[in-house]
Amino acid sequence: MVDLNPTPGIHHVTCVAGDPQRNLDFWVETLGLRLVKRSINQDDPSTYHFFVADAEGTPGTSMTFFPWEDMKQGKVGTGQVSRTAFRVPEGSLDYWEERFDEYGVDYDARVERFGETVLPFRDPDGLPVELVEVDIGDDDPTVPWTEFVPEESAIRGFHSVTLWLADPEPSMDLLRTMGLEEVGTEEAQGDAPGDERTRFAANGTVGKYVDVLPTIESGRQGHGTVHHVAFQTPTDDDQMAMREAVSSKGLRPTQQINRHWFRSVYFREFGGVLFELATKDPGYTSDEPLDDLGGRLVLPGEFEARREEIEANLTDVTVPRAEPVEADD
Repeated sequence: MVDLNPTPGIHHVTCVAGDPQRNLDFWVETLGLRLVKRSINQDDPSTYHFFVADAEGTPGTSMTFFPWEDMKQGKVGTGQVSRTAFRVPEGSLDYWEERFDEYGVDYDARVERFGETVLPFRDPDGLPVELVEVDIGDDDPTVPWTEFVPEESAIRGFHSVTLWLADPEPSMDLLRTMGLEEVGTEEAQGDAPGDERTRFAANGTVGKYVDVLPTIESGRQGHGTVHHVAFQTPTDDDQMAMREAVSSKGLRPTQQINRHWFRSVYFREFGGVLFELATKDPGYTSDEPLDDLGGRLVLPGEFEARREEIEANLTDVTVPRAEPVEADD
């Protein structure tokens, strides 16, 4: 077997949304993330694929969305990512609660989890999301986007995902195989029907945690649910080694698929959650300059030849832009 480099953590999380304009308004303006790629679902080019992230689209910061307008409302349950959590700087949750009040965001009271303060909320499609206060070091790899939110409060990539699983043990063994280490357990609070939360940690800085909760709560995919979670396998060699390790556990990963901004391998883990392995390169600046990320509809590969047909079937959207601040006379 090829030597296995542990995953450093989450690469991206992809979710199902409804109205595309509402999705952009919330994630770009209300939450202050940057639209780093405006594209299409490469398996269903009749719908958009939006990528929001930090200022540079750093691995471990991009939340992505398929706005399938005709799909029904989903329900979070077993075999799904039940919560996606983002890091924010220590002391910034007061700012976020005030902002949520201003924008009418549905949020809950703060909770303490593994010694950290967590603010749970939901996006307009009902997707469960959390902000977690952490110490952001000077050497942090993320770059805050400050068009709508000041640097001292800006979201700085993923903190964790929470998996709801009917039988957690095989999935936890898989996480260990992927290089994550069990770092603690604590009693689950009111955010889940399980009775114990187990935390696993990768060796990276961003998106390093995966929490596991047992539940038999039934769910269905639709608006407001996570489609899949992608873990970083920075190089092709890392990815192939991880693919081999996953196969050795009896799972059936796909062959490598070129997703234009990264190369991917997919598989369903034992509990039913769709996992992806994603490379670091070529990245979001491979087809757009850094300053222009998200500025146009990017149609990868063979889809460019179908631009007129594809654009005709997509809902028109406008990317939120902050009003320029006028200088004092």
